[in-house]
Amino acid sequence: MSDALKHECGIALIRLLKPLDFYKQKYGSAFYGVNKMYLMMEKQHNRGQDGAGFASIKLDTAPGERYISRVRSIAQQPIQDIFAQMNQRINREFTENPEYLDDVALQKKNIPYIGEVLLGHVRYGTFGKNSIENVHPFLRQNNWMHRNLIVAGNFNMTNVNELFEGLVRIGQHPKEKTDTITIMEKIGHFLDDAVAKKYKQLKYEGYNKNECSPLIADRLNVAKILKRSAKDFDGGYAIAGLLGHGDSFVLRDPAGIRPAYYYQDDEIVVVASERPVIQTVFNVDFDEVHELPPGHAIITKKSGTTSIKKIVSPLERKACSFERIYFSRGSDAEIYQERKKLGKLLMPKVLETIDYDTKNTVFSYIPNTAETSFFGMIETVEAHLNKKKTEAILEGNGELSAEKITHILSERPRIEKIAIKDVKLRTFITEDSSRDDLVAHVYDVTYGVIKPTDNLVIIDDSIVRGTTLKNSIIKMMDRLNPKQIVVVSSAPQIRYPDCYGIDMAKLEDLIAFRALLELLKENDKYHMVEEVYQKCKAQIHLEDKDVRNFVKDLYNQFKAEQISDKIAELICDSTVKAKVKTIFQTIENLHLACPKNLGDWYFTGIYPTPGGNRIVNRAFINFYEGNNRRAY
Repeated sequence: MSDALKHECGIALIRLLKPLDFYKQKYGSAFYGVNKMYLMMEKQHNRGQDGAGFASIKLDTAPGERYISRVRSIAQQPIQDIFAQMNQRINREFTENPEYLDDVALQKKNIPYIGEVLLGHVRYGTFGKNSIENVHPFLRQNNWMHRNLIVAGNFNMTNVNELFEGLVRIGQHPKEKTDTITIMEKIGHFLDDAVAKKYKQLKYEGYNKNECSPLIADRLNVAKILKRSAKDFDGGYAIAGLLGHGDSFVLRDPAGIRPAYYYQDDEIVVVASERPVIQTVFNVDFDEVHELPPGHAIITKKSGTTSIKKIVSPLERKACSFERIYFSRGSDAEIYQERKKLGKLLMPKVLETIDYDTKNTVFSYIPNTAETSFFGMIETVEAHLNKKKTEAILEGNGELSAEKITHILSERPRIEKIAIKDVKLRTFITEDSSRDDLVAHVYDVTYGVIKPTDNLVIIDDSIVRGTTLKNSIIKMMDRLNPKQIVVVSSAPQIRYPDCYGIDMAKLEDLIAFRALLELLKENDKYHMVEEVYQKCKAQIHLEDKDVRNFVKDLYNQFKAEQISDKIAELICDSTVKAKVKTIFQTIENLHLACPKNLGDWYFTGIYPTPGGNRIVNRAFINFYEGNNRRAY
């Protein structure tokens, strides 16, 4: 994606089912789990580069022994930083206490980070906050082992204000109004309540205080705690949690918006945001890694018993299609094929736009994640050329010379690497004012391969703001003097804000919305903007379930191709000499390519939860009133 866009986070949970001695004997180290966690976090670094965190729990420690460890970082390379800190501490312990080297019991007793339950997290600072206090995992501490709660997740709640007020009503005083703190305190409240009730019941049964502790761990019903906690959640989420005594869980939202995958054998239970991470790190087949069903949690008790429990009644499945287009690792077998199909489905429109003149067309892509869609696009071009070649040979009626046949067969797509990415700007530029000044230098261009008679077709994953296209890519492409530049997006037009984890909070930032406004002005329909504003204002006090997305009424005034043509104008300035055309994926073809991930609210405005309509409502009000603030 050429536009800088912050998005989701990545989670990794590992539960070792055998004693640490087992991993020492089989794999050579009691730090097997720690090593695997490092790999899982590195394999998900695409999901977050602003911060990283790690937490672990040791099972069956004696009172007075430290059993929870946590380390977090917001360094330039946060994953490497937290594991460097951990290794430094571990190596110091071995240097000062060489007797620990071959004694797993002493390692577990005296060295932090080693443990049977491990949780890792990588994040993007969606709200621009990136202090160490905002980095997961979060820790809720208590002297009762069972009441310690560690939480990390990939989520955004649309109703955090309502959840916060709910905590206040039950007498809590949360220190922040953020979704992470609110969710942790919500789960923590029902955890406290469950522990207190179990303790009271066990005392009634005649157990003394010391006897109660292990029995509470055994009897605690994590699924019930999650059901009570998640009853009012509205958002997209994959929430991972560890309880101090050793229970663990990962809970997925009922629409399946955010991803979660798991693998289990007799040695380990592992959960991650992406399937290929588990496949690679644990060397298991595609079919052995399972998707966590929407609305369900995978729960592993301290005993090691693992179960999948329904927590919230599943809604219509609306797994995020942007995951497939861009965010997830393209090494996933299904995602790779889906991205290729996205490219293939675009090609008929591309061929029509270049008047089927493949001889005078160069095909390329915006690096790096558009490459797979580019492969699919080229396969379709090759199929088109093969049909032409076959027809030409058949028309020869067997009288063509070898030289002529060779000439016919030699035609192939002209493929060049035109755009070269020099800098990953998003890793160090966070504010809009700075980004625009430097964005022009993120890409360089390959000279000498384009003729003035050529079309240049270049595919990107998506076009969000259009900033990089206007300030950099289009101008550089135009320096090559092509006849026409065709910018192809494997995603449809992004028309609406997201509120489930991807950082698209303002309507006016979206180039499709800006194109819509221009069309309304040009067609004497701009009065509709105020009409929609008044309708949005009238909904402010409605319950979420009753709020409508009236912004769709504005988009319905124009065909998708009209908006695409206006976007092509907006990404050019007066210096651009070539004709510029933009082609976007259709919604129908998106669903064909990604049939299991039909979450398309960015493109259609059809939100999978009631809170989504409230967010777009607020975003439009903010735009109309000139409030430069987020809608969530």
